Amino acid sequence: MVSSTKMFLILFFACSFFFHGTLAEVICESLPTNLCSFSIASSGKRCVLENYVNEQSGGLDYTCKTSEVMVERLSGYIESDQCVSSCGVDRQFVGISSDAFLSADFSRRLCSPACYQNCPNIVDLYFNLAAGEGK
Repeated sequence: MVSSTKMFLILFFACSFFFHGTLAEVICESLPTNLCSFSIASSGKRCVLENYVNEQSGGLDYTCKTSEVMVERLSGYIESDQCVSSCGVDRQFVGISSDAFLSADFSRRLCSPACYQNCPNIVDLYFNLAAGEGK
């Protein structure tokens, strides 16, 4: 039989893994570019992928920046790959734009139960973009 002290230590150790992940601060400029789009900084501002010309190579490179777009909830949030796939969005998209609405397939996937019911960050972003542009 396990003593209550040992049980407490085991439980404490197991829970520490969960708390470590939830207490990490999300800073857009520290995110790798493959996680930037559809992430929200701990400050509540959306992260946005931007491109720039690399002065050394002369080629196009990408960086993650903090936008001025605030999100009411979900601060410190990185969208799952499952949601990115379900909603039909692309993490390599540069900037924040409503151009995706030009595709009928995009609207269908955004409104699908897999996206609409499980991916509030992506749904919120595109619904706010549509409302802002009167679409």
